[in-house]
Amino acid sequence: MSSDQRFFDFLKERIGLDVTSVGPAIIERAVRQRSTASKALTADEYWHTLQGSQDEQQALIEAVIVPETWFFRYPESFATLAKLATKRLSDINNMRALRILSLPCSTGEEPYSIAMALLDAGLQPHQFKVEGMDVSPLSVEKARRALYGKNSFRGQDIAFRDRHFSAEGEGYRLSGRVLEQVRLQVGNLLDPTLLASEPPYDFVFCRNLLIYFDQPTQQQVFEVLKRLTHVDGVLFIGPAEGSLLGRFGMRSIGIPQSFAFSRQSAPEPAPIATFVPTLLPVRQPVRSVAPPPVLSRPFATVAPLPVVTKVANPDTAALLANIAALANEGKSAEARAACESYLRSHEPVAQVFYWLGLLSDVAGRVLEAQGFYRKALYLDPQHPDALMHLAALLQSLGDTAGARRLQDRAARSERAADSERNR
Repeated sequence: MSSDQRFFDFLKERIGLDVTSVGPAIIERAVRQRSTASKALTADEYWHTLQGSQDEQQALIEAVIVPETWFFRYPESFATLAKLATKRLSDINNMRALRILSLPCSTGEEPYSIAMALLDAGLQPHQFKVEGMDVSPLSVEKARRALYGKNSFRGQDIAFRDRHFSAEGEGYRLSGRVLEQVRLQVGNLLDPTLLASEPPYDFVFCRNLLIYFDQPTQQQVFEVLKRLTHVDGVLFIGPAEGSLLGRFGMRSIGIPQSFAFSRQSAPEPAPIATFVPTLLPVRQPVRSVAPPPVLSRPFATVAPLPVVTKVANPDTAALLANIAALANEGKSAEARAACESYLRSHEPVAQVFYWLGLLSDVAGRVLEAQGFYRKALYLDPQHPDALMHLAALLQSLGDTAGARRLQDRAARSERAADSERNR
């Protein structure tokens, strides 16, 4: 076993990180940084130091985890939460405070955004409480300090900063009114007993985490999330994770761009997102399904099967991973430019059109998003993400029959894939 593999396995065991989701270079760089800091001369020497020090173990984890978050990221999710929270209070006759969980909470932008959104929607402080949790003590400590720089305020609408923050030096201090609504703590979502003594939460935010796990870990974490979410509750996830929840039997609540799912069975197809670069080499199309015969596309000579072979090329895979990284960091313009650059110099692949579809979808350009999703499905008729996300889009536009057809196709594709994996 190589030295690198030992560190990969350590991070997999401790925080569930799948090395293919971030690339080995990030982990190798973190190991080099910590080796230098601990004055270890060789990988073996640093491995010995790592095994004997819990502080160093946490330091390596901190070096790998790079928080990328800001206030009101995916704003439609918070607008949706405000509407659902008001209805939820009515459903329970205001008999108790709503319970909301944010994990991983990183440096606090998400749980504080939740509190601000509910206060701005007119909820009173006694009507809800927010809990934030993260595996990183350093991130939690920074969240507790509640002093933020300009990078935490992105997007065109930052009027909330005037309402809830005060200028302090070169940063902004969060108001005590918001702080009082949020309780922060350290915790690991891989712990099956996490918050076991707590009652379930009405709303759970767990965004852009599942994409960094392999399939068994995703299943393990989902079981914890399912236990933490009230049977009538809602789980908010990241754009790239809709397909995972769809496979786990959850359904979109049907509000575009909210990325909100319910445990209860419902007729709405689950939306799905695209920034899953590490799943590209793994996801295999169903070979027996032919492309729709009536579609006419400018790239009609490109067949889906050779495209999969191209994705396996290291150079191509790196370009696709770069697009995904830009999108996950919220750099939509750069991600779109990278997609367009890719298409100018490479044969078209379904995943790139799917990313373009999602970028258009999140930006509210519905017709443009539909076109990109359909191009993705021409190249890969069983692309699960494109099927489910286009289904959600059609559902939101009132085309229930069209949405159901696409959802049924996705379900058949998933059953076929499961059968193939079990052989």
